[in-house]
Amino acid sequence: MKRYGLIGKYLGHSYSAQYFTDKIAREGADAVYEALEIASLEALPTDRDGYSVTIPYKEAILPYLSSLDPVAKQIGAVNVVKGTRGYNTDWIGFTRSIQPLLHARDTHALVLGTGGAAKAVVYALQQLGLTTDVVSRKSLVVGRWSLVDSVKVYTYSDLKAEDMQRWQVIVNCTPVGMWPKTEECPDIPYQGLTPEHLLFDCIYNPEETLFLRNGREKGARTKNGMEMLLIQADEAWKIWNKE
Repeated sequence: MKRYGLIGKYLGHSYSAQYFTDKIAREGADAVYEALEIASLEALPTDRDGYSVTIPYKEAILPYLSSLDPVAKQIGAVNVVKGTRGYNTDWIGFTRSIQPLLHARDTHALVLGTGGAAKAVVYALQQLGLTTDVVSRKSLVVGRWSLVDSVKVYTYSDLKAEDMQRWQVIVNCTPVGMWPKTEECPDIPYQGLTPEHLLFDCIYNPEETLFLRNGREKGARTKNGMEMLLIQADEAWKIWNKE
C-alpha cells in the first residue's frame, strides 16, 4: 500500500485529505492519504511514499530534501514531495486557473505575500508575461527571492488608492481571511479597485473571502483558489504514480 499525506502546522481548513481519499476510492488505488499536522519539520514523517506540503513549510522544507525538480528549484518552494525529491505544482494549478480570466490589457500584477505560495504565483505570472510586484508585511530585500530581479517589493503602507491602477491583477497568497478568521482581509486600499481589476485569492475556504467580496462590490472579476487546489493535486498524483 502506498502511503501519502499532507503536512502543515494547522490543517483544519484543508480539503486535500478528503479530495485524495475520494480520488483513491474512485480509482481503486491501493493507497491511503492522511492529514498530518506537525509542529515543526523535526517531526517530518519518514514513512510516506509522498506528501503534499502547505503553510508554513513550503520553503522551510528545502533543506530536508535530497533534490529538487528544476522548476521547484527556480521557484524556491515545494508543495509536493516524492521520496525525498521536491516538486512544485502550485504554479501549474494557478496558471491553468487564472489564464482563462486574463484580458489582453492585464499586463501588471500585484502579489500579496512573500511565502512559498507567493513564489509559485510570481513564477506563474511571469511565465504568462505579466510584470509582477510583491507586497510584504515588512521591508524585504529582493535578493532573498530566487526569481528575477525585476520584482519590486512594497509594504502595505506604501499602497494608496490612486496607485491601484498600476496593477490590473491582484493575487492574495497570504492566509489572511482563511477559515476560521473569515472577517479579515489583506490591508490594501479597496476603494481604488474598479471593474478593470481581477482579484484572485489562493484561499478556497471560505468560498468567497472578504478580499474577494470587496473586489466584487467594486465590479472586479474574482476567483477563489479551489480550482487551483484541484489542479495542483491532480498534478501531484501524477508525480507520485509516475514510474
